[in-house]
Amino acid sequence: MVIPVVWHPDYSIPQPPGHAFPMGKFAAVGRWLAARGMATVCPLHADMSTLSAVHDPDYLRHLATGTLDARAQRRIGFDCTPALFQRCRLETGGTLATVALALQHGLACNAAGGTHHAHHDFGSGYCLLNDLVVAARHALDHLGRHKVLIIDLDVHQGDGTAALLADEPRAFTFSMHCGDNFPARKQRSDLDIALPRGLDDSGYLHELNSVLPWLLDSVMPDLVLYDAGVDVHADDRLGHLSLSDAGLLARDLAVIGACRARHIPTACVIGGGYDRDLDRLASRHAWLFEAACQVFNATDSAPSRSSA
Repeated sequence: MVIPVVWHPDYSIPQPPGHAFPMGKFAAVGRWLAARGMATVCPLHADMSTLSAVHDPDYLRHLATGTLDARAQRRIGFDCTPALFQRCRLETGGTLATVALALQHGLACNAAGGTHHAHHDFGSGYCLLNDLVVAARHALDHLGRHKVLIIDLDVHQGDGTAALLADEPRAFTFSMHCGDNFPARKQRSDLDIALPRGLDDSGYLHELNSVLPWLLDSVMPDLVLYDAGVDVHADDRLGHLSLSDAGLLARDLAVIGACRARHIPTACVIGGGYDRDLDRLASRHAWLFEAACQVFNATDSAPSRSSA
C-alpha cells in the first residue's frame, strides 16, 4: 500500500528565465511520482476565510489583485501577480488536504509546501502564505486537534511560523536549521537548534535523534506537521550544511518512524531545495516519499501487539 500524496500540475507556473526560485521542481517531483506509479490527490485552493484566520485581509487583498508595493515584493523575491497568488492558494490547499488525509490514514505528504517565512501581513524568502500555520490553525479550530507540533528541518529557520504561533499554546514550533543562514533576524520558536555550517550526516543525525524522542513524548501532539526541506543537502545552492542523499533518507525515516511508532498523524511537506538541475533536485525531495512509504508499509504490515 502506498501513502496518500497530494500534488497538482499547477504547483508549477511560469517564472522569468533565470529566476532563483526553482518553480519547475514541483513538476519534476510530479514526474518522479508518476514514473513510480504513485497516484496523487489533487487539492482545492485554500479559501480566503481560512487564509484570513492567519493573514491580514489587506495583505491578502493586495496579493489577490497584484497591487502589493514594490518593496514588499522585493522582500518576497517574486513579482506578486494574481496568478502567483492563486498558485500559492493551491499549495496551501494542498497542505490542508494533506492534514485531512493524515488524520484519515495516519500519514500523508504534500509534494509542495513548507512556506515558513510568510508572516501575518508580509511575505519573505519566496513565501507569500504560511501553509504550515494555516493548516495548523485549521486543524486546531475545526478538526478537533488539541496539540499540533511543527517539526521544521528546512535549512532556514521557520521565522514566520514561530512569529505567527508565538501566542498559541496549542501549537509547538521546533526549528533545527543552519544558524549562519537566512533569515538574518531569527524569531523565537518554542525550540530552536542552530547548527554550524558544514555539519555532516553523523553530526546532524546525532542532534536530531538526541531531541526527537523527548520532543514527541513531552509535547504529546495529536498532529505533526513535518517540513522536510532538502536544502540541508551538501550540494544545495543556499544551504551551507553537508548532508548526503543517505542522510536525507535517514533523517526522514527518523522523524516519520518516531511519529508512526507513537501513532501520531503526520502531514509532510517537501520544503525548500535549490538546484539548477530540477531532476536532481526532485530526486532529493523524493527521499521523503521513499521514507514515508517504507515506514507506512512496515508498520501497516507488522502484527499488532494484540496478535503477537
